[in-house]
Amino acid sequence: MADEELTDPKLYLEETCKPKCVKPFWEYQACIKRIKGDESGQKHCTGQYFDYWKCVDECVALKVFEKLK
Repeated sequence: MADEELTDPKLYLEETCKPKCVKPFWEYQACIKRIKGDESGQKHCTGQYFDYWKCVDECVALKVFEKLK
């Protein structure tokens, strides 16, 4: 058992939660398409990026704390 490599269950849970956060992901992808031609560097999709990962993190939090009990 000492030779077994430990894995982070959060990484697995993130992958299972990503399909539940499709809408924020699509919004992020749409933003990337909109600003693709921006030469000024002033436009960004930070808000949409964080919205997507907030959705994933909230989903993961519910599942990861169940495993910690």
